[in-house]
Amino acid sequence: MLVDGGISHDLGRVPEQARELEALGYDGVMTAETGHDPFLPLALAAEHTERVQLATAIAVAFARNPVTLATLGNDLQVCSKGRFALGLGSQIRAHIEKRFSGHWPEKPAAAMRELVLAMRAVWRCWHEGEKLDFRGDHYSVTLMTPFFHPGPSEYGSPKVYLAAVGPKMTEVAGEVCDGVLVHGFTTEKYMRETTLPAIEAGLARAGRSRSDFEVSYPCFVVTGTTEDEFEKAAAGVRQQVAFYGSTPAYRGVLEAHGWGDLQGELNRLSKEGGWQAMGELIDDEILDAFAVRGEPEEIPDLIGARYGDLVDRVSFYAPYQADPDRWAAVLSGFKD
Repeated sequence: MLVDGGISHDLGRVPEQARELEALGYDGVMTAETGHDPFLPLALAAEHTERVQLATAIAVAFARNPVTLATLGNDLQVCSKGRFALGLGSQIRAHIEKRFSGHWPEKPAAAMRELVLAMRAVWRCWHEGEKLDFRGDHYSVTLMTPFFHPGPSEYGSPKVYLAAVGPKMTEVAGEVCDGVLVHGFTTEKYMRETTLPAIEAGLARAGRSRSDFEVSYPCFVVTGTTEDEFEKAAAGVRQQVAFYGSTPAYRGVLEAHGWGDLQGELNRLSKEGGWQAMGELIDDEILDAFAVRGEPEEIPDLIGARYGDLVDRVSFYAPYQADPDRWAAVLSGFKD
């Protein structure tokens, strides 16, 4: 199982952080699109590392267009000498329309499929000399003049990962992408009963096998070296699980456990600003469904026992302050 780590968006610190992660033995370095651009840090990380894979996890797809994404992906693939993976996510309708002033497609899974296929058509045009003529219901890309053609690259096109929760988007990932970024708000039960069957359906449609595909999972982790650290870690994870649980699009994960009504209550509290009360609704049973809990040296075995036959790469989803020495110890356990 490969292990990925995250870097900050503080561009002044990125070179040092990236070098440290590579030296510690991480297999990949990831960035997220939250309050900052996810691509700029990876350009710096590429310059200051030699081995680790670099990936966005995620960049918001529907806030951009296929050619913009193809260009960014191509540039980072060249900059990193073939180590870049373009991780995309749809975001949710409210954010696309109200935060990005964009258009939310009525059929998001179908639109995402076309967006990825359009990107791949652009890359084939650049790297293989294929005439650009992609025409779909959501995206059409048919013009590529020499002035805007970067030319072929020895590194080819980057891998494409897709973040997914529901079965439709997960099936799209299996059909047209190189991997899926499983959402942290995913339990082992949901992954086995919903995520993996959807991946297999998509792979079958494309005539591919599971060996052609990577499953990446940011696992919630609760650990610490003192009782106080454990309590703070658990509180942070409860709060994050509650935040995700308030999202209607993720209700299916809770329903898989018979907790569907909790989503409505969390959503109501979120609209009232009751963030602390939301976390208090995440009891130990729910927490243990979403997170692994244990001493630092136990984390690799706990993750392996639960997800070892399901995922290919893992990262640590820890929404609280973590001791770097603690994570170094955890990481070494995956290498034993």
